[in-house]
Amino acid sequence: MTLQQLLDNLNPQIVGSLKRAIELGKWPNGQSLTSEQRTLCAEAVANWEMKNLPEESRIGYVPPKETPCADKDEEQPLNWA
Repeated sequence: MTLQQLLDNLNPQIVGSLKRAIELGKWPNGQSLTSEQRTLCAEAVANWEMKNLPEESRIGYVPPKETPCADKDEEQPLNWA
């Protein structure tokens, strides 16, 4: 099985289990994740989320910062300090 085939077989339940393992640092059977396993799980989750979830639902999403301007189309002068 190739890596792409493995990633294609992920589903929300498996991704949830991988997230839980990453959070706890151990597999459901209690065995600790190695740093390499944690990295690979995180990459698999990120890959799955990129393909299956909207941007605002992905882990690590930070909404864009709102500007304090009332009208965003209006040009604002630069103030050099």
